[in-house]
Amino acid sequence: MEIGISTFMEATPHPVTGKAIGHAERLRNGVEEIVLADQVGLDVYAVGEHHRADYAASAPAVLLAAAASRTKNIRLSSAVTVLSSDDPVRVYQAFSTLDGISNGRAEIMAGRGSFIESFPLFGQSLDDYDELFEEKLELLLAVRDSEKVTWRGGHRPAINNRGVYPRSVQDPLPVWIGTGGNPESAVRAGTLGLPVVFAIIGGMPERFAPLVNLYKQAATRAGHDPRKLQIATHSHGFIADTTEEAADTFFPYTQAQMNTIGRERGWPHYDREAFDSARSLRGSLYVGDPEYVAEKIVLLHKNLGLTRFLHHVDIGSMPHREVLRSIELLGTKVAPIVRKELARS
Repeated sequence: MEIGISTFMEATPHPVTGKAIGHAERLRNGVEEIVLADQVGLDVYAVGEHHRADYAASAPAVLLAAAASRTKNIRLSSAVTVLSSDDPVRVYQAFSTLDGISNGRAEIMAGRGSFIESFPLFGQSLDDYDELFEEKLELLLAVRDSEKVTWRGGHRPAINNRGVYPRSVQDPLPVWIGTGGNPESAVRAGTLGLPVVFAIIGGMPERFAPLVNLYKQAATRAGHDPRKLQIATHSHGFIADTTEEAADTFFPYTQAQMNTIGRERGWPHYDREAFDSARSLRGSLYVGDPEYVAEKIVLLHKNLGLTRFLHHVDIGSMPHREVLRSIELLGTKVAPIVRKELARS
Protein backbone atom coordinates (compact mmCIF):
# COMPACT_ATOMS: atom_id res chain seq x y z
CA MET A 1 0.00 0.00 0.00
CA GLU A 2 1.22 3.47 -0.89
CA ILE A 3 1.42 6.04 1.91
CA GLY A 4 1.60 9.77 1.35
CA ILE A 5 0.54 13.30 2.23
CA SER A 6 -2.40 15.41 1.09
CA THR A 7 -2.66 19.14 1.76
CA PHE A 8 -4.74 22.19 0.90
CA MET A 9 -1.89 24.58 1.74
CA GLU A 10 -3.92 26.09 4.56
CA ALA A 11 -3.22 29.69 5.51
CA THR A 12 -5.88 30.16 8.17
CA PRO A 13 -5.42 32.42 11.21
CA HIS A 14 -3.55 30.96 14.16
CA PRO A 15 -6.07 29.87 16.83
CA VAL A 16 -4.31 31.89 19.57
CA THR A 17 -2.59 34.84 17.89
CA GLY A 18 -5.09 35.28 15.05
CA LYS A 19 -2.19 35.82 12.64
CA ALA A 20 -2.24 33.96 9.32
CA ILE A 21 0.81 32.83 7.37
CA GLY A 22 1.31 34.66 4.09
CA HIS A 23 0.48 32.79 0.90
CA ALA A 24 4.01 33.11 -0.49
CA GLU A 25 5.58 31.70 2.67
CA ARG A 26 3.06 28.87 2.81
CA LEU A 27 3.83 27.89 -0.78
CA ARG A 28 7.58 27.90 -0.13
CA ASN A 29 7.00 25.79 2.97
CA GLY A 30 4.94 23.43 0.82
CA VAL A 31 7.84 22.81 -1.53
CA GLU A 32 10.06 22.04 1.46
CA GLU A 33 7.45 19.56 2.76
CA ILE A 34 7.33 17.75 -0.58
CA VAL A 35 11.12 17.49 -0.68
CA LEU A 36 11.17 16.02 2.83
CA ALA A 37 8.37 13.58 2.00
CA ASP A 38 10.47 12.31 -0.91
CA GLN A 39 13.58 12.02 1.26
CA VAL A 40 11.83 9.93 3.95
CA GLY A 41 10.42 7.50 1.40
CA LEU A 42 6.76 8.48 1.13
CA ASP A 43 5.01 7.50 -2.08
CA VAL A 44 2.85 10.47 -3.02
CA TYR A 45 2.21 14.13 -2.22
CA ALA A 46 -1.13 15.61 -3.27
CA VAL A 47 -2.14 19.29 -3.27
CA GLY A 48 -5.74 20.49 -3.32
CA GLU A 49 -7.05 23.39 -5.40
CA HIS A 50 -8.94 26.18 -3.62
CA HIS A 51 -9.84 29.77 -4.41
CA ARG A 52 -10.20 31.29 -0.95
CA ALA A 53 -8.09 33.59 1.20
CA ASP A 54 -7.54 30.83 3.77
CA TYR A 55 -5.84 28.47 1.28
CA ALA A 56 -2.69 29.23 -0.71
CA ALA A 57 -2.79 26.70 -3.55
CA SER A 58 -5.08 27.78 -6.37
CA ALA A 59 -2.67 26.28 -8.95
CA PRO A 60 -1.42 22.91 -7.63
CA ALA A 61 0.40 21.95 -10.84
CA VAL A 62 2.67 25.01 -10.51
CA LEU A 63 3.55 24.18 -6.90
CA LEU A 64 4.15 20.54 -7.72
CA ALA A 65 6.35 21.50 -10.67
CA ALA A 66 8.48 23.64 -8.34
CA ALA A 67 9.07 20.52 -6.24
CA ALA A 68 9.51 18.13 -9.17
CA SER A 69 13.09 19.15 -9.97
CA ARG A 70 14.07 18.77 -6.29
CA THR A 71 12.60 15.28 -5.83
CA LYS A 72 13.37 11.88 -7.30
CA ASN A 73 10.72 9.28 -6.54
CA ILE A 74 7.58 10.74 -4.98
CA ARG A 75 4.43 10.91 -7.10
CA LEU A 76 2.90 14.39 -7.47
CA SER A 77 -0.87 14.79 -7.58
CA SER A 78 -3.67 17.29 -7.23
CA ALA A 79 -6.21 16.68 -4.44
CA VAL A 80 -8.49 17.67 -6.09
CA THR A 81 -8.46 19.55 -9.38
CA VAL A 82 -11.87 21.25 -9.46
CA LEU A 83 -12.58 20.01 -12.95
CA SER A 84 -16.13 21.40 -13.16
CA SER A 85 -14.90 25.01 -13.24
CA ASP A 86 -11.70 24.46 -15.23
CA ASP A 87 -10.92 23.68 -18.85
CA PRO A 88 -9.96 20.00 -19.28
CA VAL A 89 -7.55 20.77 -22.12
CA ARG A 90 -5.60 23.18 -19.90
CA VAL A 91 -5.75 20.73 -16.98
CA TYR A 92 -4.21 18.02 -19.15
CA GLN A 93 -1.54 20.37 -20.49
CA ALA A 94 -0.57 21.54 -17.00
CA PHE A 95 -0.21 18.01 -15.67
CA SER A 96 1.43 16.58 -18.78
CA THR A 97 3.97 19.39 -18.41
CA LEU A 98 4.44 18.38 -14.76
CA ASP A 99 4.77 14.78 -15.93
CA GLY A 100 7.59 15.77 -18.25
CA ILE A 101 9.42 17.81 -15.61
CA SER A 102 9.13 14.98 -13.07
CA ASN A 103 9.87 12.23 -15.62
CA GLY A 104 6.56 10.43 -15.23
CA ARG A 105 5.44 11.14 -11.66
CA ALA A 106 2.36 13.33 -12.20
CA GLU A 107 -1.25 12.45 -11.44
CA ILE A 108 -4.59 14.24 -11.64
CA MET A 109 -7.18 13.76 -8.92
CA ALA A 110 -10.36 15.16 -10.46
CA GLY A 111 -13.38 16.18 -8.41
CA ARG A 112 -16.26 18.59 -8.13
CA GLY A 113 -14.75 20.27 -5.08
CA SER A 114 -16.22 20.80 -1.62
CA PHE A 115 -16.16 24.61 -1.96
CA ILE A 116 -17.96 26.65 -4.61
CA GLU A 117 -15.81 29.81 -4.97
CA SER A 118 -14.33 28.70 -8.30
CA PHE A 119 -17.72 28.55 -10.04
CA PRO A 120 -18.56 32.28 -10.03
CA LEU A 121 -14.86 33.13 -10.37
CA PHE A 122 -14.67 31.33 -13.72
CA GLY A 123 -18.20 32.08 -14.87
CA GLN A 124 -19.82 28.69 -14.21
CA SER A 125 -23.33 28.20 -12.85
CA LEU A 126 -23.93 26.03 -9.81
CA ASP A 127 -27.16 24.96 -11.52
CA ASP A 128 -24.92 22.90 -13.83
CA TYR A 129 -22.85 21.45 -10.97
CA ASP A 130 -23.25 17.75 -11.85
CA GLU A 131 -23.52 18.14 -15.61
CA LEU A 132 -20.33 20.20 -15.78
CA PHE A 133 -18.29 17.52 -14.04
CA GLU A 134 -19.60 14.66 -16.18
CA GLU A 135 -18.98 16.53 -19.43
CA LYS A 136 -15.55 17.82 -18.50
CA LEU A 137 -14.39 14.45 -17.20
CA GLU A 138 -15.39 12.98 -20.54
CA LEU A 139 -13.28 15.57 -22.35
CA LEU A 140 -10.30 15.17 -20.00
CA LEU A 141 -10.23 11.42 -20.65
CA ALA A 142 -10.58 11.99 -24.40
CA VAL A 143 -7.62 14.39 -24.37
CA ARG A 144 -5.60 12.00 -22.23
CA ASP A 145 -6.26 9.00 -24.45
CA SER A 146 -5.76 10.54 -27.89
CA GLU A 147 -3.32 13.09 -29.31
CA LYS A 148 -5.93 14.38 -31.76
CA VAL A 149 -9.33 15.13 -30.24
CA THR A 150 -12.79 15.53 -31.73
CA TRP A 151 -15.39 16.32 -29.11
CA ARG A 152 -18.65 18.19 -28.61
CA GLY A 153 -20.49 19.10 -25.41
CA GLY A 154 -22.95 21.59 -24.01
CA HIS A 155 -20.76 23.81 -21.82
CA ARG A 156 -17.60 24.30 -23.87
CA PRO A 157 -16.89 25.01 -27.54
CA ALA A 158 -16.46 21.90 -29.65
CA ILE A 159 -13.03 20.55 -30.67
CA ASN A 160 -12.59 19.23 -34.20
CA ASN A 161 -9.54 17.03 -34.72
CA ARG A 162 -7.14 19.26 -32.81
CA GLY A 163 -3.88 18.11 -31.22
CA VAL A 164 -3.19 18.70 -27.52
CA TYR A 165 0.43 19.07 -26.38
CA PRO A 166 2.73 18.27 -24.70
CA ARG A 167 1.86 14.60 -24.33
CA SER A 168 2.53 13.00 -20.99
CA VAL A 169 5.46 10.70 -20.27
CA GLN A 170 3.05 8.19 -18.72
CA ASP A 171 0.63 6.57 -21.12
CA PRO A 172 -1.96 7.08 -19.92
CA LEU A 173 -1.53 9.94 -17.46
CA PRO A 174 -3.19 8.68 -14.24
CA VAL A 175 -6.57 10.27 -13.48
CA TRP A 176 -8.18 9.52 -10.11
CA ILE A 177 -11.71 10.44 -9.04
CA GLY A 178 -11.96 12.21 -5.68
CA THR A 179 -15.23 11.99 -3.75
CA GLY A 180 -16.52 12.81 -0.31
CA GLY A 181 -18.78 9.76 -0.28
CA ASN A 182 -21.28 10.31 -3.07
CA PRO A 183 -22.53 6.88 -4.30
CA GLU A 184 -22.91 8.19 -7.86
CA SER A 185 -19.25 9.24 -7.87
CA ALA A 186 -18.18 5.78 -6.73
CA VAL A 187 -20.25 4.15 -9.46
CA ARG A 188 -18.93 6.59 -12.09
CA ALA A 189 -15.31 5.85 -11.15
CA GLY A 190 -15.94 2.12 -11.21
CA THR A 191 -17.73 2.22 -14.55
CA LEU A 192 -14.83 4.13 -16.09
CA GLY A 193 -12.27 1.87 -14.42
CA LEU A 194 -10.58 4.85 -12.78
CA PRO A 195 -8.91 4.78 -9.36
CA VAL A 196 -10.93 6.44 -6.59
CA VAL A 197 -10.10 8.49 -3.49
CA PHE A 198 -12.61 8.75 -0.64
CA ALA A 199 -12.27 11.80 1.64
CA ILE A 200 -13.06 10.50 5.13
CA ILE A 201 -13.12 13.41 7.56
CA GLY A 202 -15.87 12.29 9.94
CA GLY A 203 -17.64 9.24 11.33
CA MET A 204 -16.16 5.75 11.17
CA PRO A 205 -14.11 4.92 8.07
CA GLU A 206 -15.53 1.38 8.00
CA ARG A 207 -18.87 2.89 6.98
CA PHE A 208 -17.32 3.59 3.57
CA ALA A 209 -17.21 -0.15 2.86
CA PRO A 210 -20.58 -0.12 1.01
CA LEU A 211 -19.23 2.63 -1.28
CA VAL A 212 -16.14 0.54 -1.98
CA ASN A 213 -18.43 -2.36 -2.87
CA LEU A 214 -20.50 -0.12 -5.18
CA TYR A 215 -17.29 0.97 -6.88
CA LYS A 216 -16.07 -2.59 -7.40
CA GLN A 217 -19.47 -3.83 -8.60
CA ALA A 218 -19.74 -1.01 -11.15
CA ALA A 219 -16.23 -1.76 -12.40
CA THR A 220 -16.99 -5.46 -12.76
CA ARG A 221 -20.22 -4.77 -14.66
CA ALA A 222 -18.28 -2.53 -17.04
CA GLY A 223 -15.75 -5.28 -17.74
CA HIS A 224 -12.83 -3.97 -15.66
CA ASP A 225 -10.64 -6.35 -13.67
CA PRO A 226 -11.49 -5.72 -9.98
CA ARG A 227 -8.04 -6.95 -8.96
CA LYS A 228 -6.48 -3.96 -10.72
CA LEU A 229 -8.64 -1.31 -9.06
CA GLN A 230 -6.92 1.32 -6.92
CA ILE A 231 -8.65 2.68 -3.81
CA ALA A 232 -7.34 5.51 -1.63
CA THR A 233 -8.54 7.50 1.34
CA HIS A 234 -7.73 11.02 2.51
CA SER A 235 -8.00 11.68 6.25
CA HIS A 236 -6.81 14.34 8.68
CA GLY A 237 -4.17 13.47 11.22
CA PHE A 238 -0.96 14.31 12.98
CA ILE A 239 1.95 12.27 14.35
CA ALA A 240 4.24 13.09 17.28
CA ASP A 241 6.56 11.13 19.54
CA THR A 242 3.71 10.45 21.97
CA THR A 243 -0.04 10.22 21.43
CA GLU A 244 -0.69 12.82 24.12
CA GLU A 245 1.65 15.29 22.44
CA ALA A 246 0.06 14.65 19.05
CA ALA A 247 -3.46 15.20 20.37
CA ASP A 248 -2.65 18.32 22.36
CA THR A 249 -0.73 19.88 19.46
CA PHE A 250 -3.26 19.09 16.75
CA PHE A 251 -6.51 19.87 18.58
CA PRO A 252 -6.47 23.71 18.62
CA TYR A 253 -5.83 23.91 14.87
CA THR A 254 -8.43 21.26 14.10
CA GLN A 255 -11.02 22.98 16.28
CA ALA A 256 -10.40 26.38 14.69
CA GLN A 257 -10.63 24.95 11.17
CA MET A 258 -13.71 22.83 11.80
CA ASN A 259 -15.57 25.66 13.49
CA THR A 260 -14.70 28.13 10.72
CA ILE A 261 -16.07 25.80 8.04
CA GLY A 262 -18.85 24.71 10.38
CA ARG A 263 -20.19 28.26 10.63
CA GLU A 264 -20.48 28.33 6.83
CA ARG A 265 -22.23 24.97 6.66
CA GLY A 266 -24.29 24.84 9.81
CA TRP A 267 -22.25 22.21 11.65
CA PRO A 268 -22.42 21.94 15.46
CA HIS A 269 -19.60 23.40 17.55
CA TYR A 270 -16.49 21.21 17.43
CA ASP A 271 -15.05 20.50 20.89
CA ARG A 272 -12.40 18.31 22.52
CA GLU A 273 -14.89 15.51 23.14
CA ALA A 274 -15.67 15.26 19.41
CA PHE A 275 -11.95 15.39 18.64
CA ASP A 276 -11.05 12.64 21.10
CA SER A 277 -13.84 10.45 19.79
CA ALA A 278 -12.61 10.90 16.22
CA ARG A 279 -9.06 9.87 17.13
CA SER A 280 -10.21 6.59 18.69
CA LEU A 281 -9.18 3.39 16.92
CA ARG A 282 -12.29 3.29 14.70
CA GLY A 283 -12.49 7.06 14.23
CA SER A 284 -11.58 9.21 11.24
CA LEU A 285 -8.66 11.17 12.76
CA TYR A 286 -5.21 9.59 12.46
CA VAL A 287 -3.64 11.33 15.45
CA GLY A 288 -1.10 9.73 17.76
CA ASP A 289 2.34 8.24 18.07
CA PRO A 290 3.73 6.25 15.12
CA GLU A 291 2.65 2.86 16.44
CA TYR A 292 -0.94 3.98 17.05
CA VAL A 293 -1.32 5.70 13.68
CA ALA A 294 0.14 2.63 11.96
CA GLU A 295 -2.37 0.43 13.77
CA LYS A 296 -5.23 2.62 12.54
CA ILE A 297 -3.95 2.53 8.94
CA VAL A 298 -3.66 -1.28 9.03
CA LEU A 299 -7.25 -1.48 10.31
CA LEU A 300 -8.38 0.87 7.53
CA HIS A 301 -6.67 -1.35 4.96
CA LYS A 302 -8.41 -4.40 6.42
CA ASN A 303 -11.85 -2.75 6.31
CA LEU A 304 -11.65 -1.06 2.90
CA GLY A 305 -8.95 -2.87 0.93
CA LEU A 306 -6.91 0.28 0.30
CA THR A 307 -4.02 0.59 -2.10
CA ARG A 308 -3.15 4.14 -0.94
CA PHE A 309 -3.48 6.19 2.26
CA LEU A 310 -3.20 10.01 2.21
CA HIS A 311 -2.50 11.73 5.52
CA HIS A 312 -3.68 15.36 5.68
CA VAL A 313 -1.41 16.99 8.25
CA ASP A 314 -1.35 20.76 7.97
CA ILE A 315 -4.90 21.65 8.96
CA GLY A 316 -5.00 25.33 9.90
CA SER A 317 -1.83 27.39 10.32
CA MET A 318 0.20 24.71 12.07
CA PRO A 319 3.83 25.66 12.68
CA HIS A 320 5.99 24.54 9.78
CA ARG A 321 8.38 22.63 12.07
CA GLU A 322 5.48 20.58 13.45
CA VAL A 323 4.29 19.68 9.94
CA LEU A 324 7.81 18.64 8.94
CA ARG A 325 8.20 16.48 12.04
CA SER A 326 4.90 14.72 11.36
CA ILE A 327 5.91 14.05 7.74
CA GLU A 328 9.26 12.70 8.94
CA LEU A 329 7.58 10.32 11.39
CA LEU A 330 5.07 9.16 8.77
CA GLY A 331 7.89 8.20 6.42
CA THR A 332 10.48 6.84 8.84
CA LYS A 333 8.29 5.22 11.51
CA VAL A 334 4.67 4.72 10.42
CA ALA A 335 5.17 3.56 6.84
CA PRO A 336 7.71 0.80 7.71
CA ILE A 337 5.39 -0.57 10.41
CA VAL A 338 2.43 -0.63 8.02
CA ARG A 339 4.38 -2.20 5.19
CA LYS A 340 5.82 -4.88 7.46
CA GLU A 341 2.40 -5.69 8.91
CA LEU A 342 0.72 -5.90 5.51
CA ALA A 343 3.53 -8.06 4.11
CA ARG A 344 3.11 -10.44 7.03
CA SER A 345 -0.66 -10.66 6.59
